[in-house]
Amino acid sequence: MRQVRTEHGQIRVFRNFFEKSKLLLGVANYRVAIIETNPNTFVLPSHFDAEALLFVARGNGILTLMCQDNKEAHELRRGDIMRVRAGAIASLMNKDRNEKLVIVCLLQPVATPGMFEAFVGAGGQNPESFYRSFSKQVLRAAFNTREDKLKRLFEKQQKGPIIQASQEQIREMSRQISEGRSRPLGGSRRPFNLLEKRPSHSNRHGELREADRTDYPELMDLNIQVSLANISRGSMIAPNYNTEATKIAIVVGGKGDVQIVCPHLSRQQEEGRGREEEEQQRGRHYQRVQSEVSRGTVFIVPAGHPSVAVSSRNENLEVLCFGINAKNNHRTWLAGRNNVLKQMDRVTKELSFDQPAREVDEVLNAPREEVFMEGPKESEQERERGEGRDGPLEFSAF
Repeated sequence: MRQVRTEHGQIRVFRNFFEKSKLLLGVANYRVAIIETNPNTFVLPSHFDAEALLFVARGNGILTLMCQDNKEAHELRRGDIMRVRAGAIASLMNKDRNEKLVIVCLLQPVATPGMFEAFVGAGGQNPESFYRSFSKQVLRAAFNTREDKLKRLFEKQQKGPIIQASQEQIREMSRQISEGRSRPLGGSRRPFNLLEKRPSHSNRHGELREADRTDYPELMDLNIQVSLANISRGSMIAPNYNTEATKIAIVVGGKGDVQIVCPHLSRQQEEGRGREEEEQQRGRHYQRVQSEVSRGTVFIVPAGHPSVAVSSRNENLEVLCFGINAKNNHRTWLAGRNNVLKQMDRVTKELSFDQPAREVDEVLNAPREEVFMEGPKESEQERERGEGRDGPLEFSAF
């Protein structure tokens, strides 16, 4: 993990998922970063060789974007989704006097697959300005300015990429937005607030909000869906899988437990032990990947892999998900009133489970709720936790 830290905040960039496991090749060209800044602070302008999709997990801020001949500024608040195109020069202000600003960033590199960099022009020694890498002769000619003035301009800043801002400077930034003094970038759109959208599923055990290209057209180019699950304490989201989308999930609040069913890990174990023939005879075996999660944990759920998330008994669990390859994706529920298996006909049930359809129906029809339901008792969960294992689908963060 790469990390930039100052007294006013920090930026964390998770390592490439493919470095964790070859099973994550499908999301190898995506990276996750988390920006956390203190009240009344400013993140210096920079551009990235990557497309960026931002989600405001906490706080309020001002995002300023610049492209050639254009500039725009946006108010950001909790729940906002915002695309920042590759190459746009972006700066960020935390205008709140008391609350931290936390932004989760999903980045898709456009130059080198799986790798991206920040390019800081308006800086000095810390952060280093890329202008300093040009020759002195080129800088003198490009700016038509004496060398001593250029040296002062590109060497004075030494406070780091996140610095303190005064109340007057924050008010001036806010005035620019209220007075409409910024011009919209070509093709740019205002942020979309996910928390203002009506939940796609909601009951006493939780809420699920989802945004796709019909809500925020910028998601169409990226082929990404964004969702936020708020699971009530002691509850769980029903076992499910995505048909085509691989889920990059970030815990933005609370604690809980995540379980993912994976056949590939089991196969690797069997191959390592030289037991491929035995596996062929007895059929496929699945491995449960299980981990406790908390704010800042990142985990991956590949397409087709069943998974479940359970909230702790003490606080709600909030999970932000970026669904990669979302265009034709559908979520399939494996338990609850909307369990997909309830669509099976009588003959299929009897042949599949080798027992009367009536007994199968007793199990499939037992749940009274769908999507969100009461979770397992804490004592039962502790007893079974040792049977799973941490695997390459889970990344610890904060």
